Amino acid sequence: MQSQEIERGFLIPKKIGFLYNNANEKNFLFDDKDYYYTTNTFKLQAFYNLGTWKSFNFELIIQPQLQILKHQLLNEQFVTPDEDNYIAKREEFTTLKTMHLYAIELGFVVKKQLVKKLHVQLTIGLGFGTIDTKTERLAKGFTFIENGSLGFTYQTTKNTILYLGSNIGHVSNFDTQSPNNGYNIIGLEVGFSYLLD
Repeated sequence: MQSQEIERGFLIPKKIGFLYNNANEKNFLFDDKDYYYTTNTFKLQAFYNLGTWKSFNFELIIQPQLQILKHQLLNEQFVTPDEDNYIAKREEFTTLKTMHLYAIELGFVVKKQLVKKLHVQLTIGLGFGTIDTKTERLAKGFTFIENGSLGFTYQTTKNTILYLGSNIGHVSNFDTQSPNNGYNIIGLEVGFSYLLD
């Protein structure tokens, strides 16, 4: 009986939430002159307790998401003449396009309280999805996503929590298809979550 109660307890999230992220490749770490790339990401979140150790709290976040992407090749020479139909590809890829990436991500969270109601939060996210448009950097179809986020949570009421942070991310397909140059981004994110208990 106790085992079944623990299992049921784990299946029910302790919090649910929503997160919005805006990121791009034009930043102090990456700033690739070959292409333009921005993302607006919308994540639904379910938070599960994994336990505590010393003064640290650990959580798992299940995050289905939609990423709306803007992409344009800026340097047509990135598509080299040895590629099939390279003139047509240059014309296709240098046109600004809107793309969509549908994914599910697992976020592994470490939190530490700084003062009452305020925590610092580190999240490492890994997931997989599908992208609906081919570019010179990434094939259409299956992708992996990796994210690292650092931010702060503040408990505004008994049941509501606000989050503000920054993230670094990567999208690629692990060479399961070609091309696989992928994208690297840095962004800002804001979230809201609601405690269920």
